[in-house]
Parts: sequence; structure tokens; C-alpha cells
Amino acid sequence: MTDQPHAAPRFKPLQLDQMTPEQRRTAEQILAGPRKSLLGPFNALLRSPELGDRIQAVGAYVRFQNTIPEKLKELAILVVARHWTAQFEWYAHRQFALAAGLDTEICNAIAAGQRPQRLAADEAEVYDFCTTLLATGKVTDAQFNAVRDRFGERGVLDLVGTVGYYCTVSLILNVDRYPLPPEATPLPDR
Repeated sequence: MTDQPHAAPRFKPLQLDQMTPEQRRTAEQILAGPRKSLLGPFNALLRSPELGDRIQAVGAYVRFQNTIPEKLKELAILVVARHWTAQFEWYAHRQFALAAGLDTEICNAIAAGQRPQRLAADEAEVYDFCTTLLATGKVTDAQFNAVRDRFGERGVLDLVGTVGYYCTVSLILNVDRYPLPPEATPLPDR
């Protein structure tokens, strides 16, 4: 299966005047919220407005109210984007990760499919938790305890929720073949 990071999306952009009342309601909620756009998975999600409502509500929490510190949340998102080779997700959140203070070398290692060599303790805990969760569907006691001890039980669930939400987003973007901007460098195939 060939990745097409600059291909046209499968779900053509909908204009407000083309939408059903349910689609318009969902679109207006997204546009009025903190995202302010239908970029990424949100145009595709309009095809199922009820699902779109629920996913975007979870996403608003995960992205804007999460208890995991911003840099570490973005690290988790990059791990998910690389796992699924979600081109647009990687492109967008790499910028957010760098703005949140994540080191470029960490981003580059993850892009190459490698464990970064220089991780602070909190970064290593999040990286290991997320990569193990994605690879096996579970985590070790040591990984659970490290995240719980640092962020509390709520933090464990917020990290799991971040991984789960961004898996959903990554898969939607991949199915849609949501394109990268022309200037973006795609992730290599794994």
C-alpha cells in the first residue's frame, strides 16, 4: 500500500450551504470552539455528525484541558502519529511539540522510528508508556506506576485518552488521505 501524503482527500470539503442541518450544527460547534476550523479530521467527521460531535468533544478535552503537561502531551501525540504514519497529524503536531519545548532531536528520532537517545525522566516515562501501549495494548506495572506517580490516576487516564483519541484521528486522516501542504516533508514509510 503506497502512502500518498500529497494526494487529494477522499472526503471532499463541504461548504456550509452543502451541509445537512445536522452537519451544519456540528460544523458550527467546531468552528465556534477552540479549533476555529474544519481542518484535519473534522471535514471527514461531518459525514457522521453524531460521531463527529462526540469525537470532537473528547478531542477538545484531550487537546485543551488535559492534565498532562503540553510538551509531554505533544510527545505522546507524535508517538501515535508515527505509529500510524499519520502524515498530517505528524506535520501539525510536530509544530505544536516544538512550540511547547520538545527538543528537535526527539522529534527527529521518533520520525525515524527510533527511541530518542536523550529523554528527560518525564519524557521517557511518557514515551515508554505510549509506545508499549500502542505495540501491545497494555503497559507494564513499572510504566503504569511511573506515570501514576508523576501525574496521578487522572493523568494515567488522560494519557490513555490522548493515545486513544489521536489513534482515532490518525486513522480518520489516513483513510481520508488528508493531504500535507506542498512544502511539508512526509514521514518515511515504516
